[in-house]
Amino acid sequence: MTRALRLLTYGLTSLVGLGAFLYPFWLPEVTQQSNGALAHANDSALMMTLLVGLCFIVLLLEVQQDAVGAKTIALLGVLAAINATLRFIETAIPGPGGFSPVFLLIVLGGYVFGGGFGFLLGALTLLVSALVTGGVGPWLPYQMVAAGWMGLTAPLCRPIATSLERIFFSRHGLSPTHHASSIELWTLAVFAAYWGLLYGAIMNLWFWPFAVGPAQMHWTPGASAWETVQRYLVFYVVTSLAWDLARATGNLLLVAVAGAALLRVLRRFQRRFTFVYMPTVAGGEKRAEAAWTSR
Repeated sequence: MTRALRLLTYGLTSLVGLGAFLYPFWLPEVTQQSNGALAHANDSALMMTLLVGLCFIVLLLEVQQDAVGAKTIALLGVLAAINATLRFIETAIPGPGGFSPVFLLIVLGGYVFGGGFGFLLGALTLLVSALVTGGVGPWLPYQMVAAGWMGLTAPLCRPIATSLERIFFSRHGLSPTHHASSIELWTLAVFAAYWGLLYGAIMNLWFWPFAVGPAQMHWTPGASAWETVQRYLVFYVVTSLAWDLARATGNLLLVAVAGAALLRVLRRFQRRFTFVYMPTVAGGEKRAEAAWTSR
């Protein structure tokens, strides 16, 4: 039941985020300015309240399931704090373009501990770092959702990496090791680079319907779906692609350089947090044993 409630809450959170990004496209008219300054000026507080509330509901469900959940939440808090510190350093010493070091842990955390953990890590990282750096604004709930989706989808790399490893090792007559293989690492690196572009493409949508400019690259109420897509692609290539390429390149290099070491650390925590309660009978009396499991 608890697992079903968690999945329902994650799904509801994603639907709320998706609706918040897309609902302006169905409005008969919107107030537009040259810089999109009025984007979500009236509804960002509601969006923030819903998103933070749903995140805390998930946290409560995670803590209530067992001691492992409490330990995982403690690790989640530590990783979010580390990422908030990295965001503070990034604000003090800006990197090139859209590069940010915070996405490394979001991707690896979601990959090792699961999509729910990754979603919470992404959303809470952006929330805490915004409070630390003073970056609170109508854009914040949309950043939280986009970063949460990044961590939520990270486990999709598992079957891809497993399939590629199986093909490679069988072809060369080798056996996989317990450490992160280069195939797994580069799968994650490509995934992080892909999300470096996708994060920027998603984030543009929070203000794009409210901005005005050349007709061929800005949305107007009543435009067809295909015309909207075409205009957005032009807008993205002209205004955002170079910025997001810096983020994608940075994500790829960070995973390639630091990914293997961080995966070993995270998996060590995972093994210590994961155990199976095994009731056994010995000498006519019941005895309970906790057997540590590794994956």
